[in-house]
Amino acid sequence: MRTSLYDARARKRTVSLTLNADLCAKAKDAGINLSRVAEDALAHALSLRMSERVRAEIQRDLAAHEAFVEKHGSFATMVRERYALPDDDASV
Repeated sequence: MRTSLYDARARKRTVSLTLNADLCAKAKDAGINLSRVAEDALAHALSLRMSERVRAEIQRDLAAHEAFVEKHGSFATMVRERYALPDDDASV
């Protein structure tokens, strides 16, 4: 289950934004709720930013894993070699 990026039930806060006056007037005349649109846009931008951060973290982790494998070899190969049966017991 995904956790929400923010508490949608948190109280509202008055903020000051600088927006194009003509755009705001036309949006208001069209019945667009500026607060709702701004909130939706911020939530979308936050989601994108968090995705970028997670992607970057995954890339760093993969690079670290690849460097480890390059230096020490694959953990799976080490385990396979350690617990491999001798050739004459392979049919067991």
